[in-house]
Amino acid sequence: MDRSYLVDFDPRRVPSPAYVVDRRALERNLRILDSVQQRTGCHILLALKGFAMFRVFPVIRRYLKGVCASSPHEARLGREEFRGEVHGHAPAYSEADLRELLTLCDHLVFNSFSQWDRFQPLIAGCPSPPQFGLRVNPLHSETDVAIYDPCAPGSRLGISREQFAGKSMKGISGLHFHTLCEKGADALARTAEAFESQFKDILPAMQWLNLGGGHHITKPYYDLDLLCEVVDHFRKKYDLTVYLEPGEAIAIHTGALITTVLDIVENDGLIAILDTSVTCHMPDVLEMPYRPDIRGAGQAGELAHTYRLGGVSCLAGDMLGLYSFARPLQAGDRLIIEDMSHYTMVKTTTFNGVRLPAIVLYEPETDAVEIVREFGYEDYRMRLS
Repeated sequence: MDRSYLVDFDPRRVPSPAYVVDRRALERNLRILDSVQQRTGCHILLALKGFAMFRVFPVIRRYLKGVCASSPHEARLGREEFRGEVHGHAPAYSEADLRELLTLCDHLVFNSFSQWDRFQPLIAGCPSPPQFGLRVNPLHSETDVAIYDPCAPGSRLGISREQFAGKSMKGISGLHFHTLCEKGADALARTAEAFESQFKDILPAMQWLNLGGGHHITKPYYDLDLLCEVVDHFRKKYDLTVYLEPGEAIAIHTGALITTVLDIVENDGLIAILDTSVTCHMPDVLEMPYRPDIRGAGQAGELAHTYRLGGVSCLAGDMLGLYSFARPLQAGDRLIIEDMSHYTMVKTTTFNGVRLPAIVLYEPETDAVEIVREFGYEDYRMRLS
């Protein structure tokens, strides 16, 4: 794992718990993404569903073209804070949401012909409409975890090729597919081949193609050359503007969640209870599921002292798992849970009234620590009534 972020960082410098993002590591990812833009002419967008820390939008917009949003709130955040292109898509729109999105988006993608047809009167009344697209489902699965597979049987996401029969494409200028999750360029290449085989007759009439997200572009050993080949193929063969919309690739390996040991209890082994919560602050650990790394820790039994690490909420399954340490843990110890910038801040909850982690920006070049935001009782209270 690439740990070239928060190098030699002292976790006692920030509140606990806290998400700490390393600005230099973020910019490292952005330079890689921009190299793809420079090589291919594609437009790369920040997927706000994965990372929406708008304090660093000024850094991100120096490299990327805009954002993609799946709700009016995300689109408004992109319009007001990022100030670049705003692309919107969702499984379905209410009339109220669509009215708002029409004023915020540059591209707006529909997930079905039924909604596209139903909202034609509203679209016709829009004085400055965005460009419109359709999300397609190429029925080609590459994703390992069913909950994250948009092409799984019974998926509600995307229009299959057979559903285009007899449908007019008037007013549609682009196609969009998003089928990947934490995948390499080889998975994209196979998906793109399946997509093109089904939609090649429609592509010549389109102006743009969105290849979605789930691309692990900034991970070590990602095949950037193959990614560029796929993008260049569609751009040159069909004269399309090509978009990519990663979230994780932008924020991966850029930050951590700082937490403090509150207590050590024993039940069939030692259990360290932390001041953070898996279900509240890092839900993908349970949803994916996966075991995050902790700086300086090993697998169970690898180092001298093994603990089961648990969160502070009342959920019985609020557990990180088994970790070993070179020395015994004690109350007050700070731990660094690795790689907690993406799909964390955007997914937090206040279940149990558990305090949300602070948001911190670290500048390695000056060793400056900025406490961007701390949360308190009012943040919990105002969500309820």
